Amino acid sequence: MRFMGTESWPVQEPETDAFPLHLLQLCSPALPVGAYAYSGGLEQAVAAGWVRDESGAGAWITGVLEHALAQLDVPVLLRLHRAWQAGDQETVRYWSRLLLACRESAELRAEDRHLGTALARLLADLGVEEARSWREEPACTWAAMFALAGHHWDIPARVLAQGYLWSWCENQMAAAVKLIPLGQTAGQRILLQCTARIPACVRRGETLAADAGAEEKVGAGAPALAMASALHESQYCRLFRS
Repeated sequence: MRFMGTESWPVQEPETDAFPLHLLQLCSPALPVGAYAYSGGLEQAVAAGWVRDESGAGAWITGVLEHALAQLDVPVLLRLHRAWQAGDQETVRYWSRLLLACRESAELRAEDRHLGTALARLLADLGVEEARSWREEPACTWAAMFALAGHHWDIPARVLAQGYLWSWCENQMAAAVKLIPLGQTAGQRILLQCTARIPACVRRGETLAADAGAEEKVGAGAPALAMASALHESQYCRLFRS
């Protein structure tokens, strides 16, 4: 007797225009790096009453997306991806250090280092040899290792940047649902707002990344985020590490 599913399926060569499925693995909440433990300053914003409801959460998250990540994380991520493709680890370290220097609180820097190091360890365990030396690298950041994964798995730079932003937005949405709290449907409405803005944010980042003087123009403009993150360091009762 032959049971359904026991026969072997023919192995096919990957299509050249196939969606990069490894990006789903990178963006998955199941990725074991501990991103769920961070709110990126949102917890303090809720505690202070700056964010009270779905509308406020959407405004906060999309504001940080457009004024911080599009101006800082995306162009740096694209430069990092380019440096990994060129095998230029010195340039990778330069942009990773610059990204850390732009984090405006001890918590945000610690978050970036923790997530970057966790991803470096995971990638090394998955056979990405370039990640091994980054497990103990003081300037290791999430973007540096995300870019390495994109290079290793042949994920196009623009698609990689879109996934980077979407993953951040989903994590922020999940934090807002817990903190305010919000219903799951409200969280999905916020995520739809973010999704509509991501393409423009990536295009802005591409413009900055293509500029020869990008290091003079790259930078975040989100003072409330910096204040929230700094205040969170001494917040008495909290759920998240940042």
